[in-house]
Amino acid sequence: MPRISTKENKNVYHKAREALHLTREAAGELLESMTPERIEKIENERCLPHPDEVLVMAEKYKQPSLCNYYCANQCPIGQQYVPEVKVRDLSQIVLEMLASLNSMNRSKERLIEITADGVVEDDELGDFVFIQKELERISVTVETLQLWAEQMLATGAIDAQQYRLCRERADREED
Repeated sequence: MPRISTKENKNVYHKAREALHLTREAAGELLESMTPERIEKIENERCLPHPDEVLVMAEKYKQPSLCNYYCANQCPIGQQYVPEVKVRDLSQIVLEMLASLNSMNRSKERLIEITADGVVEDDELGDFVFIQKELERISVTVETLQLWAEQMLATGAIDAQQYRLCRERADREED
């Protein structure tokens, strides 16, 4: 019977492995490219994982959110440009998206007024920043929806082949 860690502050990689009830040795076999010793160093935060290791863990642990976590929290570039996204319930994601889109519908005329001359004047700056923040919320909600879909694909809740066919059809319709 594998030992269960009693460590209180487990990082996301440790939690993802334990969610599958894997020992580090079993995880090393599953991940193929990582030794149990390397996994232990990452889980105990004695070193950061490499991006390719995070990709493997995300796939094999069926936790695509590990990629977003790495980019938002551990990658120097991502820390500046990638917001951390949490997987939430689909209905909550959709309601947040609709609220943001409704807000933008009310703001789009103002955005046109502000940007029509190609300059944001001092008296327009407050409204511009408000609209910019709302667009950022929409962007994060879109990323959340994407992460939700990736999680459903990883766990088999959405049929990957059917999803791929629908995406290809949608791509062809765009062209």
